[in-house]
Amino acid sequence: MVKRDMGCSSCSSGSNGVPAGCKSNGSCGTCGCDKMSVFDWLTGIPLPAGQKAFDMVEVRFKNGRKSYYRNSQLDLYVGDVVVIDLNPGHDVGIVSLTGELVKIQLKRKDVKDNYEIKKIIRKANEEDISKWQAARAQENTTMMGAREIAKQLNLQMKISDVEFQGDGTKAVFYYTAEDRVDFRELIRKLAERFKVKIEMKQIGYRAEAGRLGGIGSCGRELCCSTWLTDFRAVSTSAARYQQLSLNPGKLAGQCGKLKCCLNYELDQYVEAVKDLPPTHVKLRLPKGTAYHFKTDIFKKIVYYILENEPGSAPFALTTDMVFDIIEKNKKGQALDIGEEIYLSDKEKEKEVEVGFAQVVGQDSLTRFDKSKKAKSNNKNRGPQNRGPQSPKGDRKPQEGKPQENKPQGNKPQGNKPQGPKPQGNKSQENKPQNVQANPNAGNPNPNNPNQANPNKKKFNGPRPNKGQNPKPPQSNPAP
Repeated sequence: MVKRDMGCSSCSSGSNGVPAGCKSNGSCGTCGCDKMSVFDWLTGIPLPAGQKAFDMVEVRFKNGRKSYYRNSQLDLYVGDVVVIDLNPGHDVGIVSLTGELVKIQLKRKDVKDNYEIKKIIRKANEEDISKWQAARAQENTTMMGAREIAKQLNLQMKISDVEFQGDGTKAVFYYTAEDRVDFRELIRKLAERFKVKIEMKQIGYRAEAGRLGGIGSCGRELCCSTWLTDFRAVSTSAARYQQLSLNPGKLAGQCGKLKCCLNYELDQYVEAVKDLPPTHVKLRLPKGTAYHFKTDIFKKIVYYILENEPGSAPFALTTDMVFDIIEKNKKGQALDIGEEIYLSDKEKEKEVEVGFAQVVGQDSLTRFDKSKKAKSNNKNRGPQNRGPQSPKGDRKPQEGKPQENKPQGNKPQGNKPQGPKPQGNKSQENKPQNVQANPNAGNPNPNNPNQANPNKKKFNGPRPNKGQNPKPPQSNPAP
């Protein structure tokens, strides 16, 4: 039984070995099936009468490495696992492209269709796939062991990846180095330890990042590991055109070189800069000479700073105003410019007064806050309106509340005494008539407010309760 290794989880093998699932016969080339995938837009289009299909296919190996092989009359689809004759040995790969688009890829990568093109032997069977997977499982431990040997030999190189051949008889070591490295001793030690044929291949830092992959500062997968195949030269002038700060930490990518994406929008910036005034020209203004600070290219706003005020904030001018000032400076004409052009962006924002209006119809922001009066009323409530409460430490007894720790014998029983009752700032006219029953009470003069009230005497005895029959203290509920 032939096992098919499809890239997408939505693809599966249908009848007669044709992929099912997305119904694109394995030629979707999207959804992250593999690195450097190519969309086959000619899928399903029949060939003209009498024309044969192109007999070469593209095969993908580890980490986006691709090569082209001749098909020996096999019915191949994208995703098929095939065995390639390498002489000596054989390798196992996955078909990534078939049909007429392979011709375009050969021209693009400058591969000549001659007798040197190797052939595809057959589709891989279970034994080939199991041997291939066993060899792939050794790659990580082999790479770590090779790094240890290179460190013992003091070689200035970095082994970044190891790729085993499909039959497990050969291993290719990919490394990066600044200078030329003499690794003859390294090859002997690697062959003695791993018992395979060793091949050393030096790659660049960008090719290393493309093989290993990763996530860029933009949050997406690296371009060199997904779709970018040609590495163009990137210079710092690309950052200067785009008004970017020359910060190596932000301009460098995972490979340590300048980011390839600096070239993506460079042409648009070069075209936009042609319509902007020159930055080396100084403006002669009524307040003094101003020099260029920065430029907002797409808003067409230029910022300047006065020379006699180096610490001041830059002020903005439109490109039309700048061209007009430069033209008048050349002719020696006076400038009719107001003071408002010297204002910075923050000062202009302060001048704009924004009024406040309750468009929603809401009240004050403190309308949901509880008033202090409501809290004080809750504290002065009697015990009859409250439920059973737990004791909260030693608290000062309040009037009208039974004291639990005080014996009942000390509380006066019977009628309310007729003695003087302490009053606040109430007038003498509102005092009840039964106070005159006290024989020690004097005859105060109601017309003299400064005369002391003899009825207000200090009461040293136990304070009587307000009620006639005080209720016994409530017992605490059981927890």
